[in-house]
Amino acid sequence: MRLLLLAPPGAGKGTQGDRLAARYGVRHIAAGDLLRAEAQAGGPLGAEIAACQARGDLVPDHVVLDVMTPAVVEAAAHGGYILDGFPRNLPQALAAAELAARLGVTLQAAVYLHAPDDVLTRRLLGRAGQGGRTDDTADVIRHRLQLFAETTGPLVPYYAERGILVEVNADQSPDAVTADIEAGLSKLSPAGDA
Repeated sequence: MRLLLLAPPGAGKGTQGDRLAARYGVRHIAAGDLLRAEAQAGGPLGAEIAACQARGDLVPDHVVLDVMTPAVVEAAAHGGYILDGFPRNLPQALAAAELAARLGVTLQAAVYLHAPDDVLTRRLLGRAGQGGRTDDTADVIRHRLQLFAETTGPLVPYYAERGILVEVNADQSPDAVTADIEAGLSKLSPAGDA
């Protein structure tokens, strides 16, 4: 299974990524986790990532590709992957598609989890209040949701045109979201590669 989870902050990519990785026996690769780990490791690359995250800005494409490529290549060699938060924009998607085509590991599906902004904001503020991420403040959340709409939103029609998009309402229980994802995946072409 080679799957991308596409969703705004707070829509449940992490939860669904873990569930789907366990279900299909593949690695869940969360871009945010890898980028945060790199930021905590320090160094020039880590400092650049940390500064972007503190502002709620997206990390530059070349940095994301440098961090993500080794993890994706390794996971693909071991049966597949669930990508969470990568690619995040059209240039990343095009670069990732080119690399995947060269390696023979193109995406089989892109799952788009969507929910209203007020639901996402409430979830993110709740996570921050429970000792979660320090970058989940009201102002940063608004900025991140706006960036998602402007930067990542165009990936929805891109993957729809490739015939691999599965849209799922994330404003329901995690179990219902998982069931809807699996139902959507079962309707895709068995060949899957697009």
